[in-house]
Amino acid sequence: MADAASTGAGFSIPIRGGRWHGRTMQDGEQHAWWQRGVIYQIYARSFQDSDGDGVGDLQGIAARLDHVAALGVDAIWLSPIFPSPMADFGYDVADYCGIEPMFGDLAAFDRLVAQVHQRGLKLLLDFVPNHSSDQHPWFLESRSSRDNPKRDWYIWRDPAPGGGPPNNWISDFGGSAWEWDAKTGQYYLHAFLPQQPDLNWRNPELKRAMLDVLRFWLDRGVDGFRIDVLWHIVKSEGLPDNPLNPDWGPERTERDRLIQQHSTDQPEAHAISAEFRALTDSYADRVLIGEIFLPNDRHARWYGTPDAPQVHLPFNFQLIENAWEAPRLRVVIADYLASLPPHGWPNWVLGSHDAPRIAGRIGERQARVAMMLLLTLRGTPTLYQGDELAIGEVPIPPERIRDPQHHRQPHLDIGRDRSRTPMPWDGSQPHAGFSSTEPWLPLNPDWPTRNVAAQEQDPASMLALTRALLAMRRAEPALAVGGMRLLDAPDGVLAYEREHGERRLTILLNLTPRSIAAPWEGTPLFSTLDRAADPGMLRPDEGLIVA
Repeated sequence: MADAASTGAGFSIPIRGGRWHGRTMQDGEQHAWWQRGVIYQIYARSFQDSDGDGVGDLQGIAARLDHVAALGVDAIWLSPIFPSPMADFGYDVADYCGIEPMFGDLAAFDRLVAQVHQRGLKLLLDFVPNHSSDQHPWFLESRSSRDNPKRDWYIWRDPAPGGGPPNNWISDFGGSAWEWDAKTGQYYLHAFLPQQPDLNWRNPELKRAMLDVLRFWLDRGVDGFRIDVLWHIVKSEGLPDNPLNPDWGPERTERDRLIQQHSTDQPEAHAISAEFRALTDSYADRVLIGEIFLPNDRHARWYGTPDAPQVHLPFNFQLIENAWEAPRLRVVIADYLASLPPHGWPNWVLGSHDAPRIAGRIGERQARVAMMLLLTLRGTPTLYQGDELAIGEVPIPPERIRDPQHHRQPHLDIGRDRSRTPMPWDGSQPHAGFSSTEPWLPLNPDWPTRNVAAQEQDPASMLALTRALLAMRRAEPALAVGGMRLLDAPDGVLAYEREHGERRLTILLNLTPRSIAAPWEGTPLFSTLDRAADPGMLRPDEGLIVA
């Protein structure tokens, strides 16, 4: 990485038909912290173990907050930390108002909140409203008898007239979405594992109880929530069969055999989303992020309207889901930005606990370019732990695979363990300084050299690049909150301009391993490579910011 200002050269790409996004914002306008800021996801099991059980915990997170603060991010999003049997590693919640003992307790959580806030950071929790654990007291009551008061807190149905499940719905993890309960003679619905029964959001008592969960954590100082599978939470009245997907093939998941027309994205879910927002807005300076996988037109509806807003940020996963090619990404970015309502704020995600590592997918050199893309596009970025080190593909031996999604459909190679491996902190310490014992998942095999301590000493490391990009984003309003226009560019290059007031910056990303000629004007401010930019060229795998 180099500051190339001394070269006196820069790019000027011809602009034809570019559209400004965000030009209505006025100089001096106040932006919320979640619009200006960057979110950092911590997968709690894999960040830092403090008690030697091989699993990360809250005290471990607290011990590593200086690393997070030094990055230059603004908020931490924690994966679920609630009591859980861990059938799906915390996304099967057994108590919405407690802390899983392997992570700590409420006192440890309160200390963590205070330490996060002392560093000027925000803390977001992962709220899981679609389903609970089958060990949650609510479900144990619901399952006890057909006339239990909590029976209707979950979705129970008689068998189909000819026997078998009530409809053809498929679990997202494969297999029927219905589980037979012999004791009460009915099926219950589970969009994921059988150990994750779906809650019935059409029941007003259940809804009140879940809104009380949000209040519980907001009152403890939480700054917002990432809402898990938000578009799943209400099902079509009558639970009709989902239509067959004509584009399905054996290379796709079993779930994709059907179009989830009746099991997701129902109109009533938007009303609940608006209730979440109204409750959150009654507290100062909070944010709601929705996990939503939908086409742009339906995705944009989750912003709500100015009179009835919904989530602040419906998560946008399109950089993960599409091919790493300049023409495709240009279309993806343009279409997404054009789909936003006037009151909608964009956001971008390149990695998560569910997706393959970006460096494993496109290689380390392009991962540096991807980091520049993530942190210079218009909108709020979410950075996943370990991507600041360019952790790549991590092989998981068969005997150490933990992910239930892999075990249910192993032939598809969709296991999530490889993105959940522990953070490597120090190559000179046993188990990379993550734990004093064998971690719950293997470390990246190059951990002796790819770790935080080593990269802190290397000015050309991915960690140094990430910190420098975040510092530049914080210093440049054009990058943090400015308008954006996509530019025409040579084949293999993605180019766009960011603008705020009189300040304009051009970002040029070479998504290929070859040198590409381009005209020059202006001053390069930042390169993803470790030496000054070459006049008239974009070098292989180079990202450049030009003033």
